[in-house]
Order: sequence, then structure tokens, then C-alpha cells
Amino acid sequence: MDKSMRISFVVDQTPQQAFSAINNVRGWWTGDIEGGTDKLGDEFTYRVPDIHYSKFRITEFSPSSRVAWLVLDSQLTFAENKEEWTGTTVTFDVAEQDGRTLVTFTHEGLVPDFECYDRCESAWGGYINGNLKTLIGQQAHAWPAR
Repeated sequence: MDKSMRISFVVDQTPQQAFSAINNVRGWWTGDIEGGTDKLGDEFTYRVPDIHYSKFRITEFSPSSRVAWLVLDSQLTFAENKEEWTGTTVTFDVAEQDGRTLVTFTHEGLVPDFECYDRCESAWGGYINGNLKTLIGQQAHAWPAR
């Protein structure tokens, strides 16, 4: 059984609205982001000085359904293995479900055996269930209602 970190939630917005919000990384992540975040092959970095650095490449991009980011490089100052994320993949799957939209976040390869797991689970939880879910809800004002 895959023990990678996974978080799911359902929203009233369309899959297109959810997908658009996911790829607006600057809209729901704190920290410094450099590079493109919204098309296949884009590479971007995320940095919180003295805490976290990651470099991502978008390796899958299926509009309104799936996006995947391969972690090319990472430096986690709070973990003994500073490159614990390197080689893992962050995915977002988006699907219509009974007139609503299901968003499933998975950090493939980030498993409970990792030193950073508990801290990363807490941080991802805040970003996914807090910032991202809020941003998707705000998309209702930018897009026509269903």
C-alpha cells in the first residue's frame, strides 16, 4: 500500500476553476517563487529563507484533470537529510464528482519514514486545506457560476 502523503477535498467550483487555482502557485503558497508554474516543462523554485528550498519541473499537465511536479532539488534545513524531497513528485488530480469537484493532492515518495514527514504533513495540510481551498473558492468570483 502506498503511504505517500495524500489530502483530498471537495469544492463547489468547476474542475477548470480548481485546476486554474492549483497552477496559480503564487496565489496559495507563501515564500518566494521564481519561474513559470502553469505549463508542461515549466521549472520553478520555492524558497523560504533559512528553512526550505525546492526546485520543481512540471512533468504532467492535463488541463482540468492532472498536474505533476517533479522535485529536482531540495534543501530542508530542519532535516538531517536536507535533500529528502529530491526525486519525489507532487501531483494534483481534479475530477468532477456528483456535480462538485474532487481535488486530490499527493506527495508521491514523501512517506512516514522521512524525518520531515510530520512537519511537512502539517505544512502541506495548511497549504492544501487552507490556502488552496480558499483560492479555489475565490475563483467563483472570477468565473461564471455553474
